[in-house]
Amino acid sequence: MSLNTGLLVRMLKLRMLNAIAPAYFYFATVVTIVLHFFLFIPTIFQTSGLTLRPIVLLPTAIFLFLMVNALGNYSMTIWFPAESANENIIPVCSPDCPDRVDAHYLLNGRHFCKLCKKVIMKRDHHCFFTGNCIGNRNMRYFIMFSIYTSCTCLYSLVLGVAYLTVEYSISFENPLTFLTLLPLSTGYFFLGAISGLQFFLVLMLYVWLGIGLVSAGFCCQQILLVARGQTWCQLQKGQLVESRGTWRSNLSDVFGSRWAVGLILPVQTVETTPGNWQRYHEHKHD
Repeated sequence: MSLNTGLLVRMLKLRMLNAIAPAYFYFATVVTIVLHFFLFIPTIFQTSGLTLRPIVLLPTAIFLFLMVNALGNYSMTIWFPAESANENIIPVCSPDCPDRVDAHYLLNGRHFCKLCKKVIMKRDHHCFFTGNCIGNRNMRYFIMFSIYTSCTCLYSLVLGVAYLTVEYSISFENPLTFLTLLPLSTGYFFLGAISGLQFFLVLMLYVWLGIGLVSAGFCCQQILLVARGQTWCQLQKGQLVESRGTWRSNLSDVFGSRWAVGLILPVQTVETTPGNWQRYHEHKHD
């Protein structure tokens, strides 16, 4: 009974994370957009409100390009899930199942996800920020989402530092300034020496830095795994993968034939027809 209770509590925590993580992403996105257009741009470039001047067009265009691609690929990751349309039967998991998310590993590289309650084709991992699994159909969109999220956060970090320099005369010439900014700002805030807005902006700097570095790490890891024809799920379980072709063919299976367009626009570039990886497994298990 205690084992079943522990599994139920663990699944409840994962389901809560599956609901909280997307809300956190939406909140951070809205805050970033508001700060950019109503605080950073007017202060750094000395403009009033949303007035467009030539000096403002370039940074605004860069921000919009990064944000549109990040949100667009985020939506594509959700709109093109990796579940199998031909399998709707939920397998029964044994009470002593050690996996927190996976219930079963099925044939032909398929997994059953407890959170999605669906059979996933070539499952890589469950993404809590999108609330679904990353697999054969949405891996390309997840990678591009990670790239543009990282770029958007790091770009916002630069603008945030510029804003603090212009508005509060904080110099970042010394690298230690950024390292000590958060603990010092925390102390000054509770002492009433700085405003809540300034303290919130300092927090956002570290949020952007953290999300940007984590997204960049995710991106590098996933590109490496895709080039090797492997998934994170296989890597976690220590499964060795046979060579399934060159790294070019593996990347082509994920990024599609119109990969160049997908680099700058959040559009569908992945064909719905089976790729080399899926044909390999179907032939192997015939």
